[in-house]
Amino acid sequence: MNAVTIDPRLLDDCHLLGQLASGAVLLNRNAALHWFILVPNTTLGDILDLPVAERDAVIADCAALSAFLKSALGYRKTNFAGLGNVVAQMHLHIIGRNAGDVCWPQPVWGNLPAVHAGDGHHTTEQLLDMQSQLAATLGLVPAALA
Repeated sequence: MNAVTIDPRLLDDCHLLGQLASGAVLLNRNAALHWFILVPNTTLGDILDLPVAERDAVIADCAALSAFLKSALGYRKTNFAGLGNVVAQMHLHIIGRNAGDVCWPQPVWGNLPAVHAGDGHHTTEQLLDMQSQLAATLGLVPAALA
């Protein structure tokens, strides 16, 4: 699979952390919880349209991100979704959840607290640490942080 151009709307909401085998890994800018987005290296719009081998690779990377959320970051549950109603480019959400988090038990969409400049965002140090951990555990090829 070849890397694709990421929809600017995803990049507006997220930090590009780097590349896994199947696609780009983004992290939502809101630091209230850890919300990864995997953007597969494809121009197809739905995960169920992928050839079996590619679909398996994408699901494997999503499962690895889910395991990372649980083992490295202490989340008890992950939510997994592929919607694409607003951004048509295929992208898959892998979100760490704990009972009592800022949105619990509601979904994160529309329920995360608003963040303001300098407040509620991941620091550069946190992003670099996240890249380092993902590189060591999942083989992430880090991207330059913007």
